[in-house]
Amino acid sequence: MTMQAESSPTILPIGGLSHVRGDTTIPLSEQTVPELLAQTVARYPERKAVAFREQGVRWNWREFSDAVDALAAGLHTLGLARGDRVGIWSPNRVEWLVTQFATARLGLVLVNINPAYRLSELEYALNKVGVKAIVAAEAFKTSRYLEMLQVLAPELATCAPGELQAARLPALRCVIRMGDDHTPGMLRYADVIARGTGVARSTLDAITAQLDRHDPINVQFTSGTTGAPKGATLTHRNIVNNARFIAMAMRFSEQDKLCIPVPFYHCFGMVLAVLACVSSGAAMVFPGQAFEPEATMQAVSEERCTALHGVPTMFIAQLDHPNFASYDFSSLRTGIMAGSPCPIETMKRVVSQMHMSEVTIAYGMTETSPVSFQSSTTDPLDKRTTTVGRIQPHLEVRIVDATGATVPVGETGELCTRGYSVMLGYWDDEARTAEAIRDGWMHTGDLATIDAEGYCNIVGRVKDMLIRGGENIYPREIEEFLFRHPKVQAVQVFGVPDQKYGEEVCAWIVLKPGASATEDEIRDFCRDQIAHYKIPRYIRFVDEMPMTITGKVQKFVMRERMTQDLKLSESRTA
Repeated sequence: MTMQAESSPTILPIGGLSHVRGDTTIPLSEQTVPELLAQTVARYPERKAVAFREQGVRWNWREFSDAVDALAAGLHTLGLARGDRVGIWSPNRVEWLVTQFATARLGLVLVNINPAYRLSELEYALNKVGVKAIVAAEAFKTSRYLEMLQVLAPELATCAPGELQAARLPALRCVIRMGDDHTPGMLRYADVIARGTGVARSTLDAITAQLDRHDPINVQFTSGTTGAPKGATLTHRNIVNNARFIAMAMRFSEQDKLCIPVPFYHCFGMVLAVLACVSSGAAMVFPGQAFEPEATMQAVSEERCTALHGVPTMFIAQLDHPNFASYDFSSLRTGIMAGSPCPIETMKRVVSQMHMSEVTIAYGMTETSPVSFQSSTTDPLDKRTTTVGRIQPHLEVRIVDATGATVPVGETGELCTRGYSVMLGYWDDEARTAEAIRDGWMHTGDLATIDAEGYCNIVGRVKDMLIRGGENIYPREIEEFLFRHPKVQAVQVFGVPDQKYGEEVCAWIVLKPGASATEDEIRDFCRDQIAHYKIPRYIRFVDEMPMTITGKVQKFVMRERMTQDLKLSESRTA
């Protein structure tokens, strides 16, 4: 059985200030990701580990481990070595999961590429971290991954597989495609596995034994306020420990089965779901390549899942589905609702209608591996529905004012986190790393309060980031893209309330003198260039922006006007 954190002492603020420290009763793990997996495989070799319903794959822990080693052996034959960056660009498929652990086995740095990325975002991400090999799906919905790679690297048409020399992607040598078809210049996923058949398990073990828990193992891109995404760089120690404590907060054991409809490329799928299961021996159930409410409900019902993860939008889609009543949720006990502010009424419905009496809320950010606060299964219902819980073990949080002073309990300020979970930094970006991490404290940019019992509530954002359905969106990135449009003179992007996604993207645009444009023209300009969720849903052409006397744009005024004009309403959230 897994160690449980049920009896952790109450975590109270220190000295009447908004300053909390997590419990340290259970020591931190000093394992690498492959060591964590090996430990679980040794404990539960024959227990169910993985079910990819859409792909028809079902493995126990031993079979899963064998699949990981087979791919790791193949990657080793390609000359990939500790510290090399390997991209993964795909929806939720079994190949993604195996790649996550096969790269870790060799000490390769896994670079998560958002499946919604288009050409400019992909090119930037691959070049920023110097991706040497990429594992890519063929296509999903409107994203034709291999075709986009061929646009950026037309040299694929004539190069030998694994020997790419592309002008626009200078670091990239190898494209590994999923599926059975052959594509010029690319290796098939199955071919890579076949290449590794002669590599001894002892060779892999020797490589793994040399790895250090402080090594970077994962780069996750977050949107950047200066227009370019930032590559948050995480270590084995960061994500192994965060996953362990997340699992403990839910009282996970090898008896649990977690339904995972959240995306792998995001911390929610990779750490809160996958690694939390690996740390505890719980089985992973994947309903499909992307979230579909009916497929998720079917998976919970037929697989008898005990836990379910999701952003609020996902839970709402299931609760409001016309076939909701025909599925059996009686096996459910716990899970996590996170990724964006959680409507209090939705939390209550999840508890009462989906049988998730021990559902938890988690708060964090990619840069902190990600979770800093999480409610426990034993917290009173009102605390689990109106706050993001208490501080996680071995972490420290202060709420500070503009001068950096810790504010009294109950007052609002910026949430700053310190401890094992703080990232190494943003890949190849010392300036933005120094701006975010000061004296060991990660400045989150989130406004929060901590009450007298140590429960945290997120009340807003220092800057104007918006969160749409669990996706962090920085308006500056979209603004800079829209400035490229020949007719746009000025643009401001901000969030407006949305019942389904929490927030939606809105753009106010001032056109150049004499120019005229339509909303559809602006959206067409964005299509296939930036991710679909960043494309403004609401566009208003205006003559001028509301400004302060000192010339600063007042986004809150725009938000209020649009909220009124569109008759939108805010949801109460934790």
